[in-house]
Amino acid sequence: MFTALSEQLTGALRRLTGRGVLGETDVTQALREIRRHLLEADVSFEVTRGFVERVRERAVGALAVPSVSPGQQVAKLVHDEIAALLGGERRPLEFAPVGPTVILLVGLQGSGKTTTAAKLAARLKREQKAPGLVAADVYRPAAQEQLRQLGEQVGVPVLGSPKGLADARREPGAGADVVALVRGALREAATARCRTVIVDTAGRLQVDEALMDELRALKAAVAPREILLVADGMTGQDAVRIARGFHEAVGLTGVILTKLDGDARGGAALSIHGVTGVPIVYAGTGERMDALEPFDPVRIAGRILGQGDVAGLVERAQGAVDRATAERLEQKVRSKKGMDLADFLVALRQMQAMGPLKQVLGLLPGMGAKALQQLPVDDRRIQHVEAIVLSMTPAERANPAILNGSRKLRIAKGSGRPVQEVNRLLEQFEVMRKFMKRM
Repeated sequence: MFTALSEQLTGALRRLTGRGVLGETDVTQALREIRRHLLEADVSFEVTRGFVERVRERAVGALAVPSVSPGQQVAKLVHDEIAALLGGERRPLEFAPVGPTVILLVGLQGSGKTTTAAKLAARLKREQKAPGLVAADVYRPAAQEQLRQLGEQVGVPVLGSPKGLADARREPGAGADVVALVRGALREAATARCRTVIVDTAGRLQVDEALMDELRALKAAVAPREILLVADGMTGQDAVRIARGFHEAVGLTGVILTKLDGDARGGAALSIHGVTGVPIVYAGTGERMDALEPFDPVRIAGRILGQGDVAGLVERAQGAVDRATAERLEQKVRSKKGMDLADFLVALRQMQAMGPLKQVLGLLPGMGAKALQQLPVDDRRIQHVEAIVLSMTPAERANPAILNGSRKLRIAKGSGRPVQEVNRLLEQFEVMRKFMKRM
């Protein structure tokens, strides 16, 4: 996320923070460089100009305060202004005092709307919001079937009877039929005791009046608490233009940016709030059903400037790591025998549940984009280690000392890895076990 921009901004600020004395000329040169990097990242020209002017105005006063390093003061100003550019504060979803709370997901085709609906349902389920899904896209072939399969995957019911779907006309402008479909699903939601209903609406290849008329009719009929635009973060300024079009037509309450894990620039994220005033509430960071993160501007600004996100790391660990399993592992580590390879396999799987290793390491302070690129981290290596351990017998995992040449050869054949890799794993495990016992 923001890989190229992060590397460029941290480099520009590093040249300031490493100096004991700064003048206005130094700050002007640094801001000129930052301005160029923001424009290269596809950030809106108006947003970039306002950002640079605000930082310059505040930096002139900061240079007059001798008690703190002037370079650190400018870096703090840049961090604060980036956070303001992204929305200032995290904006959580609003829920109706009397349910069900209706959330409309809108957007163009190909933005990841249906998958995002399932991801959002999975997150709300973890937050005890009792979600239900509604397939209101009656035009795209197999859209309802796709949502049904995703709903089964995350364990969330898909509301709306097959008869209601069959009755809805399949040409643009069938707003009345879609309204009837969603109203029927809301009645079903009351019976199913769903506290939140996520409506996956139809999309088009471009913004058109037929789409907007249907959304206006749906908004008037079901009075949604939230209208969230699902926008592809990799489209840059197109995402900003699309957000402005939807906001003017139906009044957005928030934006979910998808595919940010593949966006090294970040122009859409840094422009969308400044241009439309609509907050970004979630960011899609991967293909897994749990890869939807609340968008916290302060923490995202810290990630962009290489300051890490320890709170985000803790949240990932809390969501992925089983507490009882973690306590059992701690007891094994503290025991006289120490952990064995079976425990190591459990710990490995707990770590995998937190997501791709580079994403996890990227949340650590000081782990900038350049350092991450240079790290020889390969998630397939973890899968190879898991295959080697699974090729062992329970006795071999409990006592690796019994592994002789013939056993290692059998394990290598069973895992599809060379014997040298089996030996290397055993050596690394022994070093780690001794280190853990000393700790």
